[in-house]
Amino acid sequence: MDLTSKPKTAQDRVFREPQSIGDFEFGEKVASVFDDMLDRSVPFYREMQRMIAEMATDFAADGTNIYDLGCSTGNTLIGLDAQIKKQVKFIGVDYSPEMLKRCEQNLTQAGFQHERELICADLNQGVRIENASMVLMVLTLQFVRPLYRDTLAQTIYRGLNENGAFILVEKVLGEDSVFNRLFIKYYYDLKKRHGYSELEIAQKREALENVLVPYKLLENREMLLRSGFRYCDVFFKWYNFCGMIALK
Repeated sequence: MDLTSKPKTAQDRVFREPQSIGDFEFGEKVASVFDDMLDRSVPFYREMQRMIAEMATDFAADGTNIYDLGCSTGNTLIGLDAQIKKQVKFIGVDYSPEMLKRCEQNLTQAGFQHERELICADLNQGVRIENASMVLMVLTLQFVRPLYRDTLAQTIYRGLNENGAFILVEKVLGEDSVFNRLFIKYYYDLKKRHGYSELEIAQKREALENVLVPYKLLENREMLLRSGFRYCDVFFKWYNFCGMIALK
């Protein structure tokens, strides 16, 4: 089952009305509209998911585990399940019980074929990775506190088998402040084209300010190489969004 055949979720109206803004939380209110939020907030989201599944067919290995760290509602897992024909076990990790509940519902509804396990865990506190041919973090590392990111990258590296792949999709900062301002402007223009108001954009930005902390593309690359990965390349780039793949 691909993403186009998933049931349509409710429209994201989380920040539509004026409200007191606290830190962004992945609770039931967000989980119930998260797929719509992704489609309207992440440029080329479905194409990125297609690309991830395409690459996975080359790196998934029989008898290994595939981890999706920050699996949210299960979009990536569903895409991989449809494309990978090998005997692998999928392990989804998320710290939000509401997201994991919706993920399980979506996997069941999609007729998920592979063995699977969903784990509730805070990636800031570490995670167990073992016998992995692939580890994915799709728009997740940016929510891990910078203090813990190197340790998490090293854990992923150690848990991957030789020639295993780590796929990282992140919101990133421009390498220069001039470009960064422009990229953010282009991004907000995209959100407006997708139906978000100035108020919604401003309130969500405020909610994410202390929660989502992006790195520059080169900072992420240096972190991966520092953790031990042999190769690292960019497979997707759109202004302030980037997809990278690294090999052990």
